[in-house]
Amino acid sequence: MRAIWKGAVTFGLVNVPVKLYSATEDHDVPLHQVHDADGGRIRYKRVCEIDGEVVPYEHIDKAYDDGDRTVVLTKQDLADLPAERDREISVVEFVPSEQIDPIMFDRTYYLEPDSKSTKAYVLLRRTLEETDRTAVVKFALRQRTRLAALRVREEVLVLQTLLWADEIREAAFPSLDEPAKVTAKELTMSAQLVGSFEADFTPEDYEDEYQVQLRKLVDAKLEAGESVDTAATFGEKAEEEGEGAEVVDLMEALKRSVADAKKSRRRTG
Repeated sequence: MRAIWKGAVTFGLVNVPVKLYSATEDHDVPLHQVHDADGGRIRYKRVCEIDGEVVPYEHIDKAYDDGDRTVVLTKQDLADLPAERDREISVVEFVPSEQIDPIMFDRTYYLEPDSKSTKAYVLLRRTLEETDRTAVVKFALRQRTRLAALRVREEVLVLQTLLWADEIREAAFPSLDEPAKVTAKELTMSAQLVGSFEADFTPEDYEDEYQVQLRKLVDAKLEAGESVDTAATFGEKAEEEGEGAEVVDLMEALKRSVADAKKSRRRTG
């Protein structure tokens, strides 16, 4: 991994030098756009509206337009902003971990000690573990001030950027203004269904089926050419009549689901 940022976590007078690394990566099959008529690759050009010339990235600045005036902001302008030059991850407060709604989580980063002595890093990590608290922090990264949660994962400090409060949409659905009545019997049966699916979460047990199938399709086309039939590649059959019919009665659906789950458990048990 390559560090994308260096700085220090600060709380009070304690300073913890760290390096920041992306904790996640994309596993999607890389695809690009082509012309359906001849397979020619589609490329996008950055063309100046004044002289019609293609402009390389190093000669592109940003601008703000308020409708009447345009202000150009150069790379140096942005780099000289005080927040951009700040290399501190400042702890704002320590909060109970359960108070941070998961809907706020955005990107995840690992923090590595950036000092010969790891004592301050270990001290912060153990403090978070033993107090069961999450540190709410602020820092600047990629031309944005970030709000983030600092917590511990497998003895490593993890930084999870948070969405700002005004970035979370309100869930206002008129259809839920008058909640449907749920009977005690339906609730009991639903709880049984939940029980039949209970398990310990193991992320490694799951895979991105779409990407697996996409890779299989790509390999098949590489092997046999463009004439490959996608449905045949995956052995798909026409859906039998009556299969997948909607079950209108909720109670009946719950009963059948519980029964199916029990059968499945017996087969795999």
